[in-house]
Amino acid sequence: MDPESFLELSNQVTKLKMYPYFDIAHSVLCALAVREDLGPGGHAFSRKHPLSCWLSTMLVVFAGGMVANGLLGEPMLAPLKNNQQILIATAAWYIVFYTPCDIGYKIGKFLPVKLVFSAMKEVYRCKKVYDGVSHAAKLYPAAYLIMIIIGTLKGNGAGFTKLVERLIRGVWTPTAMEFMQPSCPTKASIVASVIFVLDLKTDLISAPHAVVYFGVVIFFVYFKLSSLLLGIHDPFIPFENLFSAVFFGGLWDSISKVFGPSLPKEGEKVDNKKKD
Repeated sequence: MDPESFLELSNQVTKLKMYPYFDIAHSVLCALAVREDLGPGGHAFSRKHPLSCWLSTMLVVFAGGMVANGLLGEPMLAPLKNNQQILIATAAWYIVFYTPCDIGYKIGKFLPVKLVFSAMKEVYRCKKVYDGVSHAAKLYPAAYLIMIIIGTLKGNGAGFTKLVERLIRGVWTPTAMEFMQPSCPTKASIVASVIFVLDLKTDLISAPHAVVYFGVVIFFVYFKLSSLLLGIHDPFIPFENLFSAVFFGGLWDSISKVFGPSLPKEGEKVDNKKKD
C-alpha cells in the first residue's frame, strides 16, 4: 500500500462513527462480561434479581465516562443522558440474559461473532481513550498525568468499577482492585494515552495524527485477537518482569539470595535472641 492510500485509510478510520454499530458491539460484550462474571449461577440470578443485573450491566457499559466525569468535576450521570445509547445497552442486556433457549448468549459467544465484536470494541476503546485525553487536555493543558489518567479510565473504566459493580449484585470482593492487578486493557489504555499525549502535546512524534491514531487501533485490535485466538492474554508481562527485575529490586534480591543471608519471608518472625 502506497503512503497516500495508507494516509487516506487512516483518515477514514479517525472519522468512523461509533453509533450505532460500535456501540452495539461494546454493549453486547459488556453484557457478556457480566454474564460470565456471574458464573454458573448467572441464569438463575438474572431471573431472581433483574434490576440488580440491569444496573450492574449499565455500570459496566458507561463506567469510563462516569468515573472520568467524577474526577474532572463534571456530572457523573452525564453519560446516561443519551437515550439511544441506553436503549442499545438495555437491548444488549436483554438479549444476552433473557432470549428463549439462551440463543442470544450462545450467538454472542460464537467465536466468529465474538471476534468481529471484539475488534469493533477495540476501535471503540481507542476512540474513548483519545476523547478522554483530548477532553482532559482542554481542561488542563499542561497536566500530562491527568490526561493519561482520564484516557486510561475512558478506555477501561469497567476495570476500575468492578468492586462497585459486583457489590450491586450482592458480592463483596475487596481484592478485585484494578490498581493491584491491572488487566491487559488497562495497560494498553495507559500506553495509548501516553502515545496520544506525546502526539498532541510534544514534537516527539512526527507522523500525522491520523497515522498515529490508526497505529493505536491496530495495536488494540491485534492484541485482542491474539488473546482470543492464540491465548496470549497479557503481552506486557515479559516487559513488566524485566522492568521489575532491573528497577524494583528483583535483580538485587536474587543476588542477595545467592551470595548473602536469606531474607525473612513475608509473615515470618525473626528471632534475635542468642542461644546459650
